[in-house]
Amino acid sequence: MSDTHKDLYEKLGVSAGKEEVHAAIKDEDKGLYPRAFCKILPDVWQGDEDYCSMMHADTAGTKTSLAYLYWRETGDYSVWEGIAQDALVMNLDDMACVGAVDRVLISSTIGRNKNLVDGRVIQTLIAAARSFVESMAQHGIELHLAGGETADVGDIVRTIDVGYTTGTRMRRDELLINDIQNGDVIVALSSGGQASYESSYNSGIGSNGLTGARHQILSSYHREKYPETCDPSLDHDIAYSGKHRITDSVTIQGDTYSIKSLLLSPTRTYLPYLKSLLAEHRADVHGIIHNTGGALTKVMKFAPGMRIIKDNLLDRPAVFELISEAGQMPAKEMYRVYNLGQRLEVYLPAEHAQSVIDIASNYGIHAQIIGRVEAADKSELIIRDRGEEHRYDA
Repeated sequence: MSDTHKDLYEKLGVSAGKEEVHAAIKDEDKGLYPRAFCKILPDVWQGDEDYCSMMHADTAGTKTSLAYLYWRETGDYSVWEGIAQDALVMNLDDMACVGAVDRVLISSTIGRNKNLVDGRVIQTLIAAARSFVESMAQHGIELHLAGGETADVGDIVRTIDVGYTTGTRMRRDELLINDIQNGDVIVALSSGGQASYESSYNSGIGSNGLTGARHQILSSYHREKYPETCDPSLDHDIAYSGKHRITDSVTIQGDTYSIKSLLLSPTRTYLPYLKSLLAEHRADVHGIIHNTGGALTKVMKFAPGMRIIKDNLLDRPAVFELISEAGQMPAKEMYRVYNLGQRLEVYLPAEHAQSVIDIASNYGIHAQIIGRVEAADKSELIIRDRGEEHRYDA
């Protein structure tokens, strides 16, 4: 990362690599399986050594600021439905990467500024979570809403924060622990387009990098009209420094999109796909990586002593072209901040790759081999894309 960009990104108050968080937890117990995508604990309920338990917590992040802007501009409450899904998927899909694709408990934590966010927003969020649970049940995925906490904390939260905690108990022999190996290929699944279980086009943006995207794309109009949506200490030359309004439309490579659809598409869940994948290939898969914080470099945490080469990336959805055109982020950093249209990666022997791709196709999701794994003296990632090569060390 260039010094100039590093200064800019730190001034926005975000960190793609979460270095301070990792430093804070470096001495914490890593659980039963340190390479697992989620922390795995002993069976805390019954003490059965054949079982394990896990719990996960995450939020929709600053994507709620985008929803708030659109809602205030249009009065459209339905935009909050996607925020509930964003926060749920950031938990559920992480847990699915270790094989937890069923029988999950869910609890919500919502903090709002009551003077700015009314009760109908809360009602919409709760109803949307229930609707998501019902939609997953149609795919044989059992999720249980256990209530939660909704707090009016205007002294702390400027608009609204939406989070969930999820937990489950499962057999240890059903776990998928990352064991990425020399010779594996990488199958990436698109986060854009429209899966068979989605009701509309998905931009693929997910719920990571939205602070950068919001301030790079949206104009100062939003800062001036809705100052509560950004940190008041941010310099005006970086806060809402783009040229668009949240209600605008843009043309990208000949197609027209609304800014709302690009930035506020609900984070796609891969749960139906992952349940089918694990039913057929649990023994064949060596790793599943959910490209959230750290984006395309996320795998570096789970593949020690390996060289990961990604040289056939999926085509970028339009939203990432729009972000790139804003011109404020070096190409190398784009791969660390944004999933760039491929939020899930499956690592496995080449002979099983086509079957994994075909399962994705059954759900209307494009997938392809985007790279491979080699043994190496040190862990590294090489991304070759658009005529450039970028290297990352662990």
